[in-house]
Amino acid sequence: MTSLAPLRRAEILAVGTELTIGSTRDTNSARLAAELSARGVEVTRITALPDRLGVVREGFEAAIGRADLVISTGGLGPTPDDLTRESIAAACGREPYVDAFLERWLRELFHRRGLAMAEANLKQAWLIEGATALANHQGTAPGWWVEPDDLHVIVAMPGPPREMWPMWHAAVLPRLESRGLGQESAAETLRLSGIGESALADLIGESILRARDPEVATYARADAVDVRISSFGSGADARVAAMRTLLEQRLTRWIFARGDATWVDALEARLAGRTLAAIELGSDGQLAALLASAPWFVRGEVLPGDRRAAAADPGVGGDAEVSDEDAVRDDARSDREDLRRHACRIREAASADVGIAIRAYERRGDTAVSIAISVGAQDASLILRTAFLNGSEGRRRAALLACAELWQRLSD
Repeated sequence: MTSLAPLRRAEILAVGTELTIGSTRDTNSARLAAELSARGVEVTRITALPDRLGVVREGFEAAIGRADLVISTGGLGPTPDDLTRESIAAACGREPYVDAFLERWLRELFHRRGLAMAEANLKQAWLIEGATALANHQGTAPGWWVEPDDLHVIVAMPGPPREMWPMWHAAVLPRLESRGLGQESAAETLRLSGIGESALADLIGESILRARDPEVATYARADAVDVRISSFGSGADARVAAMRTLLEQRLTRWIFARGDATWVDALEARLAGRTLAAIELGSDGQLAALLASAPWFVRGEVLPGDRRAAAADPGVGGDAEVSDEDAVRDDARSDREDLRRHACRIREAASADVGIAIRAYERRGDTAVSIAISVGAQDASLILRTAFLNGSEGRRRAALLACAELWQRLSD
């Protein structure tokens, strides 16, 4: 078995009309893809299929034609609309039959529970030539391991995660690894802040983003924009490393982390043993929530937005109608000095090494953000920014801007 060609390319089929109409969310496929990718298997498609025999059969036929490994979840129940077995049998050109051992196991399962087994359940004892059953210790639907030839493997597992995951880890994954799984692969992720996905795409360039190997893709995450570089096959490490070096040269000013590192990780590296305290005005504690898990975040205060935030701050583009522009400028200047004092005060009150104060308020559909940072005995610096959108999303982005400015300030 180990002499067979390793399974290098996979497709995942999620079977069930409940998935295609949106009443149930497919949580299995992404995790399966991650586990396969980590083992050097290139997952080329994830497809949801309704409970229609022709559609599911065509899904398996197409997947077998493109991939070495086809993994399905769902459609193994006893009802007429559970069609995965029929579809695999049709795709492989083989007739299902009732396996005597599986029938005895199934009938004993019902007998042990004091239940009569409906004849509809008998389809759960089906097999086809070239298939073996995968034990299901959490339900009545055994899985299938099918080898239609020396080049392909089909794995069918039940859809409920409480049944599927024990089967995957106990019966499927060990067998896949014994059969031969994956190839040389490499992947790296650069995490960026302060640049949008469209501007990032322009900097990377269309030729790179459309290239097949290494593959470079951008992803807008909740806390950053990620650039993922990946490659499969011999020399994957070298190709990914070369592309990473090229992209780092173009994007260095926006890269704050790598891999799965978070803002907590990035700031911890820059703080280098120092502690941080924060005060927030008008941001609903978004910064404190973001940093709450960090042991170096020693104090956070949350205050409501101050009364002058709704008035114009000419330095960041206020839109209130006023008759005395000098008075507005004085108010804005006073607000900024107050924010600097807040940063120093919170640092001193918490006996922290670094203090940060942020003020956020809605302005023209976006969120104006003022950030004051006090490091040691130095005077607090002030940064004026604008976060895209207003409301809760604008406040969340205000906290991310504060992290980005703090990260930059700590590098000085």
